[in-house]
Amino acid sequence: MASTIRCDIVSAEEEIFHGEVQMVVATGEMGELGIAPRHAPLITRLKPGQVRLTLANGEEQLFYVSGGILEVQPQVVTVLTDTAIRGGDLDEAQAQKAKEEAERVLANRGEAMEIAEAQARLAEAMAQLQALERLRKNLKH
Repeated sequence: MASTIRCDIVSAEEEIFHGEVQMVVATGEMGELGIAPRHAPLITRLKPGQVRLTLANGEEQLFYVSGGILEVQPQVVTVLTDTAIRGGDLDEAQAQKAKEEAERVLANRGEAMEIAEAQARLAEAMAQLQALERLRKNLKH
């Protein structure tokens, strides 16, 4: 049997995943991270984007996170985030609408605070759409 490590993905509302995994892949501030069993302890901030888990049985699961913290300890990888959504639960229409609205605010050159907020919403919407695209590709294979 493949070597595994426990992974917990916890949002502000609930624990969305708890189980044994072979690998965790997430987007940190400095780029994509791959965490396997016996990885060195680590704490890093996450960008809005996807977290991919390779389960003990080899199945892959995809989650969208709104950013947050990833902590690696000897026996557990923990993802703490404000928002976590299973890949299959992402709403493409809602993400597309949020992307278009953010782009409209940016094109109109609103106030500085409004622009910063729109840029953050645009980044989150794009991350959700990218997670959906990756999920579609995985389903085709």
